[in-house]
Amino acid sequence: MENPTFGQLLRDPTMMLAFGFGSGLSPKAPGTFGTLAAIPLWWLMQGLSPAWYMAIVIAAALVGCYLCGAAAEKLGVHDHGGIVWDEMVGYWLTMFMAPAGWGWALYGFVLFRIFDIAKPQPIRWADRRVHSGVGIMLDDILAAGYAALILQLTAHFIG
Repeated sequence: MENPTFGQLLRDPTMMLAFGFGSGLSPKAPGTFGTLAAIPLWWLMQGLSPAWYMAIVIAAALVGCYLCGAAAEKLGVHDHGGIVWDEMVGYWLTMFMAPAGWGWALYGFVLFRIFDIAKPQPIRWADRRVHSGVGIMLDDILAAGYAALILQLTAHFIG
């Protein structure tokens, strides 16, 4: 099953989540579409206390290690482009304690995508050296760290 169909995702909850509710099926830029799929869920979470928000993101990251690893194993491809749960968690982490508003949501989206695609060190190292579900999640968590730092500095000094 290298490229699953939406019907196959519907029959496999692990694959449905790993593929970001189907957003990872996009033939072009599945990571970008996976990140877009994270925005409505972020919108629902943004009003939570920082402790609850971070607890959900940590739980999603831990579950993501399993989901991404299991999906990669089923597909027979490490970090298949359609596996986008990692992008979703990365976006949520980027947006931790971000200012409210669609402008900030878009800014966080752009920052996260830049760091996820460019993969500056140590993101590139993690992407190449750490395997399994942990490796799939780790490079996006690191990209989110960079993106969150820039977002928070911007909010502090400009916003």
